[in-house]
Amino acid sequence: MRTSDRIALVALAVLALVGAATAARAFEGTPAKKEQPSPLQSFQTGARAYIAGDKAGAVTSLVDAAKRGHAMAQWKLGRMYAEGDGVDQDNVRAFDYFSQIANAHADDAPDTVQARFVANAFVALGNYYLEGIPNSPIRADADRAREMFSYAASYFGDPDAQYNLARMYLDGADGEKDPRKAARWLGLAANKGQREAQAVLGHMLFNGVGVPRQAARGLMWLSLANGAAGPDDKWIRDLHDEAVATASEEDREKSDSYVQAWNKDRD
Repeated sequence: MRTSDRIALVALAVLALVGAATAARAFEGTPAKKEQPSPLQSFQTGARAYIAGDKAGAVTSLVDAAKRGHAMAQWKLGRMYAEGDGVDQDNVRAFDYFSQIANAHADDAPDTVQARFVANAFVALGNYYLEGIPNSPIRADADRAREMFSYAASYFGDPDAQYNLARMYLDGADGEKDPRKAARWLGLAANKGQREAQAVLGHMLFNGVGVPRQAARGLMWLSLANGAAGPDDKWIRDLHDEAVATASEEDREKSDSYVQAWNKDRD
């Protein structure tokens, strides 16, 4: 499951519960005069509808909250339009929602729950700038993509942003190719459990690609990535299997000990 999906499920479930508690309190005492719901209440209504499978109803409430500046409603609508989740896929609309978040919340404290949504919006914008959106004014702009990834990677410490920034340094998408800088960003993301970063860093270290070769350490990262790989991560499994097939017995033993130490530190 992707990081953005985990964020969505956890946040929507928690905020739906908050909304239920709020409703229970409102039921106590004399009936209150019906007023327009606040942006938070509209978001909570949309979250509960989404979880219940009523995506059309969710959109109505989320749009109401988003129009009044609710960042998490804007983020959820951005994800829905980006993925065609309950709505027709529309990357321009998704880009617009993510842009609203980035413009209004770039300076949010990085240790808040909402900051994860803001960072993810920057990552989404970076990905759009990498390739552009066909038949729209949004053109490919590698410099802007790097700015989006760099900000989310540095200020928010977002592991997906760190991975994407590393990929740009590896691929030289905007003319700047630097494997050592890539390895540094991959290391930061890998230590946070970002499996794609773990796989790429492991491949680099195991084979000595742009960095000094550390076969056992590289195999450790590949093993961790392989353990976290999902159905669509065949490339991770392939990198892992290739390394295992050529690793020495000593490197495999060292790698196993590194993996055990990693898992122990996180128990």
